Amino acid sequence: MSRKQVSLVNIFISSFIAFMALFILGPLIWLAVHAFATSWTYPNLLPDGFTFTWWKTIAGDQELVKSVKNSLLISPIVVLISAVVCLPAAYAFSRYQFFGRKSFLIGMFAANAFPKIGLYASIATLYYTLNLMGTIVGVIIIQLLGTIIFMTWIPAAAFGSVPRNLEDAARDAGASKLRTFWDITFRLALPGILVAMVMSFLASFDEAQGTYLVGVPTIYTMPTKMYALVLNYPVQIAAVFSLLLAIPSVLLISIARKHIIGGQLADGFQIK
Repeated sequence: MSRKQVSLVNIFISSFIAFMALFILGPLIWLAVHAFATSWTYPNLLPDGFTFTWWKTIAGDQELVKSVKNSLLISPIVVLISAVVCLPAAYAFSRYQFFGRKSFLIGMFAANAFPKIGLYASIATLYYTLNLMGTIVGVIIIQLLGTIIFMTWIPAAAFGSVPRNLEDAARDAGASKLRTFWDITFRLALPGILVAMVMSFLASFDEAQGTYLVGVPTIYTMPTKMYALVLNYPVQIAAVFSLLLAIPSVLLISIARKHIIGGQLADGFQIK
């Protein structure tokens, strides 16, 4: 390639990177500015002033604080229950061949490719019969539906990527099946399981439709409270709350990043 062509390619790549940075970071910057702005009137390029008043307002609003507590309470419970239910299934899918295995995996993945509002509406009818509407138990069950795919597929990938010869060597050395699983299989699969737990936590933490349908007006989480914030609060309050909602996602994704993009789980996603 000539110098002119190389320069054009570099300009295109730089422009694309700048556009993606603006596309990704732009909304966060907008929220961050509004979270500290007293007001921002058009056509001013900068806010009229800055303040911490909006943060203090949220800290003093009992309904908003309660929604934060609900999210931080419910999401870990959902992840724990999902792990107890799904990890044995993930191990079975990765290590055993049985009738309908591929169909079940593909069906589970396909079921999450469509909007769930119809499913939530059907579940709401059942909830009325079981008196689960407006209860924490009902919200936990709804949020579990969004974690099953992560807590099954990703750990199955992690278990599937563990070399069988290491397990065979441990068994030949006299280790029991349980000892082999705990010291070899589980330990090597642990990064993938932690990634699944992170993704499941985010799926639960950000779930809004089902939680709103079966929880409101008794149980509010942070995503469902956003509906009321947009309609009934100043835009600065919504900006602060949006930042608070985004913080766990950014932190957890940053922690799990090297395992997500490292490629070590890629082979496990192949249905063999």
